[in-house]
Amino acid sequence: MRAVVGETVVAEAANEAVLRIEGNVYFPPDSVVAGTLRDSPTPYTCPWKGRAQYHDVLASGTVLRDGAWSYPGVKESAAARVGRDFSGYVAFDRRQVRIES
Repeated sequence: MRAVVGETVVAEAANEAVLRIEGNVYFPPDSVVAGTLRDSPTPYTCPWKGRAQYHDVLASGTVLRDGAWSYPGVKESAAARVGRDFSGYVAFDRRQVRIES
């Protein structure tokens, strides 16, 4: 799976390494290209996953505001629900970032 902005790959991982949660693809932290994410001040807390961290995506000479998000420390119940701890995994806003199989 790949997350792509224009022609720039911002994350890439094997299909079995990503997680699919609520229609979003979550990439392992080490699959995200260094320097493509910048923390955003946008606040959000998911009732079942916990506090989210939004990220601006920096690629192809553009800044995609809040184009990605992660959960630095998911709730234990969320990890149990998904079947693994997905703390730090990154999902991308599909309206801004193309997800390819």
